[in-house]
Amino acid sequence: MSKAEILSELPRLSTQDRAEIQARLEELVGDGWVDGGELSDAEKALLEGRIAEYAKHPEVGSSWGDAEARILARLRR
Repeated sequence: MSKAEILSELPRLSTQDRAEIQARLEELVGDGWVDGGELSDAEKALLEGRIAEYAKHPEVGSSWGDAEARILARLRR
């Protein structure tokens, strides 16, 4: 079956069948939310350092709402 055939059949499937397919696709993709899949040791060390620094001084951090507002303001420029 070709990719085009598979894609054309998806809308005809039941909600449960589509959910099963989605779950299987997510298994195949894994935790690939980062390009390349895995973090390098340097990236892991950077994240761990930033988390440790935040744990020491949480008042220095920003809430998600504040961070999101700054990001959106920059995008609107």
